[in-house]
Amino acid sequence: MQHDFSDRLLVSSPIATAQNWVALPPYNTLWPLWSPALSPIDPLTGLPEPIVTELIPSTILEVEPGLTWDPALPNPWLLYNTPLGMAYYDPLFGVNLWPPAYLVDALGDPIPLTLPPFYEFLPPTDPLWLFENVPLANAAALLYLETNFGPIVPPPIYLSPGVII
Repeated sequence: MQHDFSDRLLVSSPIATAQNWVALPPYNTLWPLWSPALSPIDPLTGLPEPIVTELIPSTILEVEPGLTWDPALPNPWLLYNTPLGMAYYDPLFGVNLWPPAYLVDALGDPIPLTLPPFYEFLPPTDPLWLFENVPLANAAALLYLETNFGPIVPPPIYLSPGVII
């Protein structure tokens, strides 16, 4: 059975914390704390908890697309699972395997980003950017997967009423 996830969006609602992002090892790209789909609220602490603890090529996302950001770039990457490991969508360069080349040294080891002071409090991604780009990214990821690996059943994509992440 083939699922078309090109028109679905991750959605969120405001959270009760000022921190919007957390740096995930080993590259220090930022993961959103403002998206319940990607960082659900921990019932014990009342704080958002990322669904992953690191972003390495073998990370498996329970929800697609994932989202990570180098704050030196204007917009985040949207992340997807593939049989070869995690991939990302870039509006300029399409779908490529994670991580981007500039986050890896000549030996293939991670090059962590140097994050700006107070990176945790950078604003969430503009909902309009997500509304315009998530469907394109989903379609590109599905085409990439089907072209390279045949029919794929993607993992669930979180759907709920609320604000688009």
